[in-house]
Amino acid sequence: MYRIGVVGPFPSVERILAVANEFEHEIEFVPFRYEDVREVSNIVQEHHPELNGWFFSGPVPFTIAKKVLTPDANIVYCPPNGSNLYRCFIQMSIDQNTAVNRVSIDMIESEGTHLRESMSELDIPDEEIYVTTYDEHFDLDAITQFHVSLWREGKTQGAFTTFSVVEHALREEGIPVYRVLMTKMEIRQAMKIVIEKVKSSYFKDTQIGVEIIELEQFDKIPERTSTRFYLQHLELKIRQILLALCDRLDGSLLANGNGRYQIFSSRGAIQREIEMLRHTVEQLSLEAEVPVAVGVGFGDTAFSAENNARKAIQHAKERPGAGIVVVQDKGVMMESVGETEELAYSFRSSDRELLEKLNRANVSVKSYHKLRALVQRMGWKLFSTTDIASHLSMTVRNAQRIMGSLCEVDLAEFSGEEQQAVRGRPKKLYQLKK
Repeated sequence: MYRIGVVGPFPSVERILAVANEFEHEIEFVPFRYEDVREVSNIVQEHHPELNGWFFSGPVPFTIAKKVLTPDANIVYCPPNGSNLYRCFIQMSIDQNTAVNRVSIDMIESEGTHLRESMSELDIPDEEIYVTTYDEHFDLDAITQFHVSLWREGKTQGAFTTFSVVEHALREEGIPVYRVLMTKMEIRQAMKIVIEKVKSSYFKDTQIGVEIIELEQFDKIPERTSTRFYLQHLELKIRQILLALCDRLDGSLLANGNGRYQIFSSRGAIQREIEMLRHTVEQLSLEAEVPVAVGVGFGDTAFSAENNARKAIQHAKERPGAGIVVVQDKGVMMESVGETEELAYSFRSSDRELLEKLNRANVSVKSYHKLRALVQRMGWKLFSTTDIASHLSMTVRNAQRIMGSLCEVDLAEFSGEEQQAVRGRPKKLYQLKK
């Protein structure tokens, strides 16, 4: 049976569970109710190992959870799209017995564009709609005050809010207020998506996984010792360490010679034992006193998995300090796997306009997507070329070239300066365009 966690405030969770009863019996929906949305991180961290996926009541808990979960986690939420807002307009118009077109709305930043699109479809002038956006570090008092001030100034006929706390506060002020709630149709649609994600994860688990483990500079090890049988003893020790890993992976070991080994297993087993793989790499590095690079590839066939593993090991060997790199079956590469600096990005793109711009900028698709992934993971609004250089292990000069080229093709823009503590020119600050 698949188990999916449902996270949200009490009324939202009850609304989702009411729809969940319509779905197949092999799916169990486990409720996690909260009073404060900041509880989401703890809920997710504590219960993620026992669940196959997550259903969040809205974009706020989803955004918070996304920072805690891995990029491949099965998570969905009900976006506050057009039908949610249209329902609020209709309900307010019925209650006030007049056409409503002057309202204040609060909305998370990630949904701001969709909100404005929905408003434009209603042909309501921008000057009559007052919108405040927020991120996961929101201030409920400030959002409440935003609505109250506009109401007292006579600029609005009421308010639409995404927060139950704000709704209660505005009701106490006597302000007509309506919650932007998900409809049953949207809940069903989101549920179908998360169920499909969970089921496809099962089939992903059974994909073939190949690990290529390479001890760099292995041929130079005999130069460091005068003992005749040292290298043979070392190879036996290496095999012993790798066989322990194979036992955990239920895999098979193949020695290719000159310090290069392959392990064949399943994707699910490899992903579950990433920590064991990291521990094995540390053991090998200490035992042989050389850097160890690991490339992991996943695929539907042994050929595709091994091909992806070769791409991964090549990339791992080019990185300072080597480490573990994973290449998945859909062109997604993951660096520093299992570490806090883990970074996932695509090295492919079918967007012709983007490819043309990157070609003019002389920047690879992989470098661009890697930069976007870093900015997203770090939560940077603005960043300098020094920030990029330190996190992506490149020179500041190279980072300056990349950002200058991206600005020229309108994929990034110069957005300010930061004065340094010591003498010198202020640092230029950039941001990527959406």
